[in-house]
Amino acid sequence: MDKEKNGRVLVVGGGASGMLCAAMSAALGARVTLFERNEKLGKKLFLTGKGRCNLTNAAEINDFFDSIHSGRKFMYSSLYGFSNEDTVSFFEERGLHTQVERGNRVFPKSGRSSDVIKVLSQELTKKGVDVRLNTRIKKLLIEDGRCAGLVDRNGRKWKGEKVVIATGGLSYPLTGSTGDGFRMAEEAGHTVTALKPGLVPFNLKDRAVPKLMGLSLKNTGLKILDGDKELFKGFGELLFTHFGISGPLILTASEVLPKEAFERELTLHLDLKSALSEKELDERLKRDFEENKTKFFKNSLSRLFPSKLIPLMVERSGIEEDRKCSQISAAERLKFGKLIKDLTFRFRSLRSFEEAVITRGGVELKEIEPSTMASKIVKGLYFIGEVLDVDAETGGFNLQIAWSTAAAAARAVAGAEF
Repeated sequence: MDKEKNGRVLVVGGGASGMLCAAMSAALGARVTLFERNEKLGKKLFLTGKGRCNLTNAAEINDFFDSIHSGRKFMYSSLYGFSNEDTVSFFEERGLHTQVERGNRVFPKSGRSSDVIKVLSQELTKKGVDVRLNTRIKKLLIEDGRCAGLVDRNGRKWKGEKVVIATGGLSYPLTGSTGDGFRMAEEAGHTVTALKPGLVPFNLKDRAVPKLMGLSLKNTGLKILDGDKELFKGFGELLFTHFGISGPLILTASEVLPKEAFERELTLHLDLKSALSEKELDERLKRDFEENKTKFFKNSLSRLFPSKLIPLMVERSGIEEDRKCSQISAAERLKFGKLIKDLTFRFRSLRSFEEAVITRGGVELKEIEPSTMASKIVKGLYFIGEVLDVDAETGGFNLQIAWSTAAAAARAVAGAEF
């Protein structure tokens, strides 16, 4: 394919989606310049999967869509065009071997996110992409309804026939995700939906929370209620922090619940013994109290709860801590069982973008062509990755969204067919 014929493609953002889009566009024949505001590529990618880079998820493609909560229909074309299997093949063919772990998460066998960045960086070099580090783009050049290039922070103009915005969202702002793409989208006439941190811990109101810091609970049931209305139900692992609560179950809830739900008075209801019915739990308590009948109540609970949780359970039970177990009535025991099955905390707020894995919200999808990622408002302008209003659960799904949207845009800007 004649590179001169295809003109210059300008890609803004050297993260996951930007690097793949630039490399694929060049491989398909385009002349490409990639702009990155940082001193190196892939800063946020380096942190993903706790530094191990959860590349994608190995779920069946039809099941994959169930884990996308915003923009599911929008993603049909691009995800089928460049699937999770295509992602694995892309990296395997370039020497990066992968492995599937719990929850179908796909990681590099090396366990190093730096190896993922290395593959992409080498691909950029091999395909002749002009990489411009330490170059922050400030605005788009739009002439007669077409994007004709970019202006960097020093006022230098960069001319191009196609411009791809891959600047990420607002999560992990220290990596450079400070919302430049959203601002440029709005300046170009696009709508940006409400932006909220996603896959993020919760702040809680309860005064007991700081004393629970470091407490990890496994196999725990969780319900989140708005008044009497159940908004979320799940089962898994939780972690208490100095400010509230985190862990996989909370991160999932932060993504699944509607963004507006977090403006309301929510309550979290924990089932500490989800494997037992109330009747089975009462039988268990009855046996425990009988075996420990000469012990104080507070000293009889070590087989039921981690030590950090015992003071709170005693306080909320209404049973004096130095009461002998033999003196606890059947009614008190039943009430204690209900507490164990429904330990309640009050939601205060989401944590900030500094702790969020992703950004919820972004460029309005109705204004983007789903098969090409092209703007329906400005010709020659494309948006990919986290800057779009698409988000999914943790487990490699969000990174796959980045790969798939990048591949769709690459084909479009290089004039290739699906």
